[in-house]
Amino acid sequence: MTFKAVPAFLWTWRWRVLVGAGVIALLATFGPTLLLGPRVAVETAVRRDIVQTVVAVGHIESRHRVDIGTQLTGVVASVPVEEGQTVKEGDLLILLDDKDLRAAVDQAEGALSSAQSRFRQIQESTLPTAQEALSQAEANLLNAQKTFDRTSKLQAGHFATTSQLDTDRRDLDIAGTRVRAARLVVTINQVGGTEYQFAQNEVARASANLRSAQARLSYARILAPRDGTLIFRDVERGDLVQPGHILMNLSPAGEIQLVVQIDEKNLGLVALANKALASAEAYPDKTFPAEVVYVSPAVNLQRGSMEVKLRVAPSDAPPYLREDMTVSVDIEVARKKDAVVVPLRFVRDLESTAPWVLKVDAGSARRQPVKVGLRGARVIEIAEGLAPGDRAIAPDAAVAEGQRVRAAARE
Repeated sequence: MTFKAVPAFLWTWRWRVLVGAGVIALLATFGPTLLLGPRVAVETAVRRDIVQTVVAVGHIESRHRVDIGTQLTGVVASVPVEEGQTVKEGDLLILLDDKDLRAAVDQAEGALSSAQSRFRQIQESTLPTAQEALSQAEANLLNAQKTFDRTSKLQAGHFATTSQLDTDRRDLDIAGTRVRAARLVVTINQVGGTEYQFAQNEVARASANLRSAQARLSYARILAPRDGTLIFRDVERGDLVQPGHILMNLSPAGEIQLVVQIDEKNLGLVALANKALASAEAYPDKTFPAEVVYVSPAVNLQRGSMEVKLRVAPSDAPPYLREDMTVSVDIEVARKKDAVVVPLRFVRDLESTAPWVLKVDAGSARRQPVKVGLRGARVIEIAEGLAPGDRAIAPDAAVAEGQRVRAAARE
């Protein structure tokens, strides 16, 4: 068999066709990436409400008890409650003999009344009388001065004797002395004067003594500090009681506390009255509200944490709660409406002083410094640096600043 040789120009043409097809295929496959950049996962900054929480784990504390005692030494007049009895806040638990205390109050009231009368006397009688006496003394001084001046002129013309002039001079001196004395009486009795101030101080002192006597009288009535059940009683009528001795023990009604440990880095976030949502480890799908009522003033050196206690209202306490149960608590520390947010992981160098995001800007990746605000569980507020609609590039995208990129379509 004879083979005909293929012309050289035909081989050259076929080669060009194959090379061209290969180039077209390569451009179709890699052209968009080379020209427009790789596709990257992005998240668009949006406006939404954000809640910042601090998560902690702790336990349900055993119900605490309130020791009831007395602030006075005295004899018990009556004990109108029994051990095991349920009482309301303000109910009378113990009454001490208060005859001497009532007498002290009566005496203090009398002293206050006397001081007030003395003060009113200065305002309504002594001062007006002194002012009137001063006016009369000044008038007498003016007359004495005129008489002395007239006698001086007569004596200069030898129409009056030296003896008469001396008498008028003595009368003038006496009138001046009386004016000075009257002015002194007015000064010490007017506002700011010594007599006025002394009387005012006496009223204040008597008022303080009365308040003290009334307070001591109130101590004779020992009242329930809150609702609860009396689980211990060690006092009877006729007993002599004194401060420092526990007379009763009250178990508060419906008081449940959650005790958790908070990392010290959150010290500036958690505060009294913060709301929280808690769940018991045994019932993770069920939650109940709580409120921060105590933040420890000291940090545990070994743990680097601080103790926080939360109150659960009786109406919110689930029936399945038991003492020492393990609980998880999400404490709400801040809330903001209509904030600009992106996923938390999209912010880079978040714990540094200069956090930033890589954003899509005109088809290229650009480093954008940001100022962050509240941190939620999955999102973070961008206070400055991004606007709604800006697209942040995922931190795991293998792109560099300035590189062309395309946002990947959401699946």
